[in-house]
Amino acid sequence: MFEAVRTWGRWDPADRGAWNRVTEEHVRRATGHVRSGLVVPMALPWNTRPGPDNRKPALHHMTDLGDVESPEPTTHKDFLAADYHGKGVTHLDALSHIAYRGRLYDGRAAHESVDAAGARFGTVAALGPLVTTGVLLDLPAVLGVRWLEPGRAVRAKDVLAAEEALGVTIGAGDAVLLRSGQVRRRAELGAWDPDTASAGFHVDALPLLAERGVCLLGGDGDSDVRPSPVPGVHSPVHALAVTAMGVPLLDNLDLEALAAATAEAGRYTFLLVVAPLNVPGGTGSPVNPVAVL
Repeated sequence: MFEAVRTWGRWDPADRGAWNRVTEEHVRRATGHVRSGLVVPMALPWNTRPGPDNRKPALHHMTDLGDVESPEPTTHKDFLAADYHGKGVTHLDALSHIAYRGRLYDGRAAHESVDAAGARFGTVAALGPLVTTGVLLDLPAVLGVRWLEPGRAVRAKDVLAAEEALGVTIGAGDAVLLRSGQVRRRAELGAWDPDTASAGFHVDALPLLAERGVCLLGGDGDSDVRPSPVPGVHSPVHALAVTAMGVPLLDNLDLEALAAATAEAGRYTFLLVVAPLNVPGGTGSPVNPVAVL
């Protein structure tokens, strides 16, 4: 399957991967989804509290309380930091984040491309911002349930059924966001360890998404169903999407407000804006993606 979906050697610059699909014409078409002007942010709150789904809490503390300088005005300053590649922070995975069998996207040797100073290929700085059409696959709405239970795999047939039920067709250059209802489940039932069990894509959905030419996958989990359906590969969707297809991932979105807004509007496509931090050598970035309906 990895060989079947890989796009190595297709684009220049290679380290933007599938984001090369998004041309100026794609951006112009995406703006056509804006009708009401409603803006819906999708980031989780900055999470500084430890829990089973936040093993490395983000940091936030004050560095200036307005009492150390003069003259007026006084200022208040704070410090932020995060080991964000986990389950507690909404973030973007760049192409340098995932290697499979020692290779990054486009066949680059991981040990030659990433070291203690950061990445030299597939960086988040190389990606830059993304403006394109977003497509919400709201599986709980399709299935008439409050959420998908952890461990529920979303297969290719589920993607096709969601397209039909929601009146959408995933196209080239689109960003696909999968709502499992995980945020709602956590709010009502409490936290659990999503590394052990979480809803997400089964690997058999990836050839369909590759055929459609998506540029980005995201979700309220990390896109992988857990436990993994592939023995010996703990995150097979990451390997197929990032390393084979060159498709970055958006992890840990809060899609509850977007689900409500799209249901009220009766349409599940929108303008999507993703603007990661410009971090030279970074393997990703905390981010607050925005949908505009």
